[in-house]
Amino acid sequence: MFAHHSIAGVYDSSRQVTIEGVVKEFRFVNPHPFVLVDVKQNGGTQVWKLEMDNRSELVDAGMTDQTLMRGDRIVVTGSPVRSPQMHGMYIRKLDRPADGFQYEQVGSSPRITRPR
Repeated sequence: MFAHHSIAGVYDSSRQVTIEGVVKEFRFVNPHPFVLVDVKQNGGTQVWKLEMDNRSELVDAGMTDQTLMRGDRIVVTGSPVRSPQMHGMYIRKLDRPADGFQYEQVGSSPRITRPR
């Protein structure tokens, strides 16, 4: 859906949106891992594409390809895509309430809080 790009060119950092949904797929790829999430809205389900920080920084913070799994319920806040036809965001904060896992984009670096 997106090639490598400037975050500011694709996402509107002046706005924040929050969604809740179920992980459909987690792709731990270069340059930026992403999560596909099924979000129930307006009586239907929309698939949102959520982009994360670069893969190498996520690895340094302790994330792996097994961190998010299909079926995980997550709550995510971030900067929405600029295109009104697309459902996506650059993740600023991701919570998995079931176990307390949290991912945050702090400045230009990711931070992970491990489950309780």
